[in-house]
Amino acid sequence: MDIVRDNPVATMIVVSEIGLWVLLAAGLVARYPLRLRPVGAVLLGGIPLLDVALLVATAIDLHRGAEPGAVHGLAAVYLGVSVAFGPAMVRWADIRFAHRFAGGPPPVKPAKGSREALAATWREWGRVVLAATIASAVLLLLIATVARGDQSGPLWGWVGRSWGVVGVWFVFGPAWDLLARGMRAVD
Repeated sequence: MDIVRDNPVATMIVVSEIGLWVLLAAGLVARYPLRLRPVGAVLLGGIPLLDVALLVATAIDLHRGAEPGAVHGLAAVYLGVSVAFGPAMVRWADIRFAHRFAGGPPPVKPAKGSREALAATWREWGRVVLAATIASAVLLLLIATVARGDQSGPLWGWVGRSWGVVGVWFVFGPAWDLLARGMRAVD
């Protein structure tokens, strides 16, 4: 845990993750069991502010001369994943809270191998592409604005890592499902 204690960006990543779950839980509890929908909306609306704070903390750290490293790349990837997957995750939790506490319909999971399941896999992969795009944009923005020339190498490496994840996710997501679907059609 020394890295969290000694590195403000690592600390901010941890604070953002904890804050995400605290705001999500508090927002949903306010919205459903307590029936305070406006309060719930404000709490849930605070989640993106955590991303903004993380971006600012990363930029300030690099601007002050910190050597870019894994934690700065991780911050950009965290931001991309949070923006790309956050709304879907909030919807997922909201549906379950509504069902549990407000008499909403039960969550529906598409049948394995169905068109709906395949479409969901493609949507999820689309979120991965969006996450990599956002992470890359943040990294390029940091390279262009706050990283000195000699600092940009590690940040460029995270751009490649982000797109490597996109490729792996494609192989074990949509491509895998399409292959399995084709194999079932042959049987």
